[in-house]
Amino acid sequence: MARVINDDCVSFGTCEAECPVEAISAGDDKYVIDADSCIDCGACEAACPTGAIVPED
Repeated sequence: MARVINDDCVSFGTCEAECPVEAISAGDDKYVIDADSCIDCGACEAACPTGAIVPED
């Protein structure tokens, strides 16, 4: 199951740097995760200072 970035994202960018498969990129108002590329490793979730990255429902 991929992870998603919710509206708590403040576009800090630490998640993008931590993603080992480069599945995270800057969106219009927050970072976004490409669900097809995400390997659900959790590295981004641990790096997010606002807790905006959560498992997809």
